Amino acid sequence: MSTFRRWKHRLIARLATAFPALAERLTAAYQPLESADAIPWVVPTKPLSRCRVALVTTAGVHHRQQPPFDMQDAQGDPSYRVLDGASIEADFQITHDYYDHRDAEQDLNIVFPLARLKEMVAEGRIGRLAERHYGFMGHIDGRHIDTLVSRSARQVAALLKADQVDVVLLTPA
Repeated sequence: MSTFRRWKHRLIARLATAFPALAERLTAAYQPLESADAIPWVVPTKPLSRCRVALVTTAGVHHRQQPPFDMQDAQGDPSYRVLDGASIEADFQITHDYYDHRDAEQDLNIVFPLARLKEMVAEGRIGRLAERHYGFMGHIDGRHIDTLVSRSARQVAALLKADQVDVVLLTPA
């Protein structure tokens, strides 16, 4: 993807933020990919106050030392980043050209509400937080959809299961 195209996407994201009517038109033109399978919704077997919770975001969040998401590929980047819950708030970067993330750069909780979840743990509303969380870049299209579904999402699901996570909060951007 050219530098011009990246600049164009960033400009569109900022204009959509400034002009909600434009955002509505862009959203109306979007046709999501629908799964033919049933949604694998699972009801927790214990109260939230005893659950381990993890965050998964499509906001393009990652640690500064991790490789940024590939914004050169017009069909997106189906990879993920493991986010350390103990350090991500002080050490994050957002790599995503398809939304205006200037506010999220000032307050990560806008797209990755880890501090809010920590407050809920302190209040006893959530049992505890996982140590690891996961970041994706939400603009995935074409050939990368299969990679996301068949590889990346399955890998993250296995990691969440290994961490004995009971509930996952998905945050889009």
